[in-house]
Amino acid sequence: MVTKQQIISADTFWSLIQSGAVEQRTELIEGEIREMAPAGEEHGIIAGHFFGYIWQFVTKHKSGRVTAAETGYVVHVNPNGKDTVLAPDVGFTTNERLPEDVSSKFAPYAPDLAVEVVSPNDKAYEVQEKVSKYLQYGTQVVWVVYPQTQEVVVHQQNTSTTLSRDDTLTAAILPGFELSLDKIFPESS
Repeated sequence: MVTKQQIISADTFWSLIQSGAVEQRTELIEGEIREMAPAGEEHGIIAGHFFGYIWQFVTKHKSGRVTAAETGYVVHVNPNGKDTVLAPDVGFTTNERLPEDVSSKFAPYAPDLAVEVVSPNDKAYEVQEKVSKYLQYGTQVVWVVYPQTQEVVVHQQNTSTTLSRDDTLTAAILPGFELSLDKIFPESS
């Protein structure tokens, strides 16, 4: 088993996952393996809703590629081996940025849009670190979804906007996409 402190590259990380030496629910941040707890039911339902709505829109408009939960993206390759591989709950990449072939390994680029659904055990500083890494390494928009407060924080370079279940989510990266957040979050008890 690899210790969390060992610095490894994205290629080594892939090999370790494939061999079973590292659990599948992990990410690589600056060459350091980070474990992720399995998601709960609410998390999965909300992530599934986001995937479904985005996938339907992207398929209809033939505007790019959508990936489901835990698809690894190599968002940064560091010459010192301190690579970063993130796994959003939903990822979207425009046609303009897609390579011709689909990789059987991690996607070798940052998604244009990343959706992260926050679980009860997620630490705020870890969520913020991931948002910063996405934006630092080329992701244009990050939607951080908070099931407990029924809010979505839209992060872009140098700006963040908080939306509630009564708002409609849009994104310039998906021209014409509109999603009423009341379709995402269950009714309040």
